Amino acid sequence: MITQTHVIGDPIAHSKSPLIHGFWLKKLGLSGEYSSTLVHSDGLAEYLDAGRANRAWIGCNVTMPHKQAIIAHLDALDPTAEKLAAVNTVVKQADGTLKGFNTDGGGFLEPLQSKLAETHLFRMARILGTGGAARAIVAALANHGFTLVLAGRNPEKARAMLDELAPKGEHHAAPLSHFSEATDFAFDDRDQCLDLVINASPLGMHGNPPLQFHWSHAPPGSIAYDIVTSPLETPFLQGARDAGHPTINGFAMLIGQAAIAFEAFFGTAPPREYDGELMEVLNR
Repeated sequence: MITQTHVIGDPIAHSKSPLIHGFWLKKLGLSGEYSSTLVHSDGLAEYLDAGRANRAWIGCNVTMPHKQAIIAHLDALDPTAEKLAAVNTVVKQADGTLKGFNTDGGGFLEPLQSKLAETHLFRMARILGTGGAARAIVAALANHGFTLVLAGRNPEKARAMLDELAPKGEHHAAPLSHFSEATDFAFDDRDQCLDLVINASPLGMHGNPPLQFHWSHAPPGSIAYDIVTSPLETPFLQGARDAGHPTINGFAMLIGQAAIAFEAFFGTAPPREYDGELMEVLNR
C-alpha cells in the first residue's frame, strides 16, 4: 500500500513541503506520496474525517490558517503542541486516533545545535515578531537558557507571550520600532556568549515591506537568523552580512521541521547527507 500524506492550508500552492518530502522519499526508495491539498476553514473536519477512513492516509502537515483550529478535531496533543496551542503536524496513530505535534521549535533549533552544545557564560536572543512562529521560537530558546528580548508592534502582546511561554527568566518586551534607529550602546566583551538576532515576522517576505533593523543593536558575533523563505535572500540577511555577522536563512528551519515530521510519518529519518542537493532543488 502506498501511504498518503499532505500539507494542508489556504492558500497552499506556494508550499515547498512536497518538494522536500518527495525528495527524501525518492532518495530512500519509499513508496509514499506527499502532496499539497487546499483545505478551506469550513472543510477541515471533512478532510480529517476522510483521512481517518482512508487506510493509506498516515497524516498531514498543517499551515496557516489551520494551526489552531485543527486542535478541536484531534484526539491528543504532544506536550509542545499543547503548550503552544498550535499544531503543524498530525500523525495517525496505530489505533487510528489523530495526534497533533508542533515541530517548528525543533526545526528552528536544528542549525544551532553545534552552538547549543557549547558552554556559554550568557545567551541572549533578540526575537523580532510576535506571531505563531515567534511563539515556538520563544519556547524553544527559553528551554536552552536564553535571555529573551521579544519585540513587536504591540509590546503588551510581547510581554504576555513571554509571561506565558517563558515565565522563569528575566526577559524583556520592546516595541519593534526600538530597533529601527541606530544606537551608540557600547556592548561589553561578548567572548563566550551566544547572541542571536531573529526575524520571526513576515516582514521581508514577498508582498511585505522589509524589516527595519539597524545592526548597531546587534552585539559583535551575533548570528542573524531569518525564517522568511520567499525570497531566501532578504534585506535583513544582507544587512547582517554587510555588518559582518554570520547568517542562517529560512530554508534551515523549513528543512529542520520537515525532517522531524518526516520521521514521524514514515518511521525513518530522512537522508540528510543530500541536504546540499535538496537546497539546489528548493532554489530552482
